[in-house]
Amino acid sequence: MKKFFKEFKEFALRGNVMDLAVGVIIGGAFQSIVSSLTGDIISPFIGLFAQTDFSDMVVNIRGVDIRYGAFLTAVINFIIMALVIFLFLKLINRLVRFGHKKEAPAPAAPTTKQCPYCCSEIPLAATRCPHCTSVLEEQE
Repeated sequence: MKKFFKEFKEFALRGNVMDLAVGVIIGGAFQSIVSSLTGDIISPFIGLFAQTDFSDMVVNIRGVDIRYGAFLTAVINFIIMALVIFLFLKLINRLVRFGHKKEAPAPAAPTTKQCPYCCSEIPLAATRCPHCTSVLEEQE
């Protein structure tokens, strides 16, 4: 049982889990801002053109109120949240790509040399050309 709690503690205090928790808390706070924007500004503005408020849009079927205006408000909330998250992630990806400029890889060290007698490619460590059998002088 102690091992279980130790593993759980390591999992819960791992950086990714803490980052996720902070993200969820900030996301919840941001959701209230978007809900206020939709309910207090966008819905009444759209209501100017529709000559009604979204919260007043209700259908009564056999004594049951179906508030489709509230549903439309929730859909608008979702669209705004999705748009903001999309733009935020696009900005982060652009910043990450900007920060990681690709550097050209350094050229690899040569592994062959050219025989001065027959001009064929031979290994750097060769002391005799395998093609023309000439003895090669060591170059510094």
